[in-house]
Amino acid sequence: MPQNATDDRMVTPKSRPDDIAPEVSLRPQRLAEYIGQEKVKENLTILIEAAKGRSEALDHVLLYGPPGLGKTTLAHCIANEMAVNIKVTSGPAIERAGDLAAILTNLRQGDVLFIDEVHRLSRVVEEVLYPAMEDFALDIIIGKGPGARSIRLKLPRFTITGATTRLALMTSPLRARFGAVYRLDFYSQSAMEEIVARSARVLRIPTDKAGIREIARRARGTPRVANRLLRRVRDYAQVRADGAITEAVAQEALALLEVDVLGLDDIDRKVLRTIIEKFDGGPVGLETIAAAISEESDTIMDVYEPYLLQLGFLDRTSRGRVVTRRAYEHLGFSYPERPEQPSLFSTS
Repeated sequence: MPQNATDDRMVTPKSRPDDIAPEVSLRPQRLAEYIGQEKVKENLTILIEAAKGRSEALDHVLLYGPPGLGKTTLAHCIANEMAVNIKVTSGPAIERAGDLAAILTNLRQGDVLFIDEVHRLSRVVEEVLYPAMEDFALDIIIGKGPGARSIRLKLPRFTITGATTRLALMTSPLRARFGAVYRLDFYSQSAMEEIVARSARVLRIPTDKAGIREIARRARGTPRVANRLLRRVRDYAQVRADGAITEAVAQEALALLEVDVLGLDDIDRKVLRTIIEKFDGGPVGLETIAAAISEESDTIMDVYEPYLLQLGFLDRTSRGRVVTRRAYEHLGFSYPERPEQPSLFSTS
């Protein structure tokens, strides 16, 4: 998938080309090694143990949530726990029904087929997938016109693990065919510190607790961002320090990358400052903000806003976006005291 300017941000949760090889090397192989998402792990453990106890293939599993939280890693852990092979593909990569048929006919008993961005499957491909998921059968049309006939091929029982960042874009029939649906949430500070510490051990980077804490607090609750920041701080420590990541080294490196103490980068701050300085803190419409910073409105809504909303720096109201007092204080602006709006039921 082509990269755009927003994907080049240091704190983007989307995968970048330079993330692929490090992510594979840092990926946990078992659920016991997987840090965080405790409820999801517990439910998956029960699901896996029950399936293994009955010597059956696992139910189809759907994982959803923001990018960078470990959906692909969980899919590999599931396959490893079940001691089966995993085949990896994505919704956009399966363009025709024949592509899906070729993948399904090469699966073995119990195998896991991981489909990333499953919400982007075409409707034609979905129609082929339905009987495969329900009846483990593949319907193939041979010939054309009046002489065409349908042949049903039996498939071994397999498991589809789907991942999506946009659950609402999945069709209801497809969602209904997943037996287990789990949401992944942003990670806590303590979980992020464990993830950074583990990655530092795997990469053999000398660190101290304060340095780990400094990276973890700026990683926006997202392991992919944490690992990317760790690699960039490692580079800084190697060139500008003695190779060890301390609190001071981490602070200097992240300041150079323009990632502040809460994980905001220059584009996040630009969005907030634009609303404060040009529109008196709001309310202001999404299209107006987009025009003011020369950005697509969908990009602002899908890429920038979620983390600002999570921090409580931005409010969505019926009249538009409003910057909160917390954002004013974080950026060093004085918060304007706004006069109270008169009540509709006022008698004066």
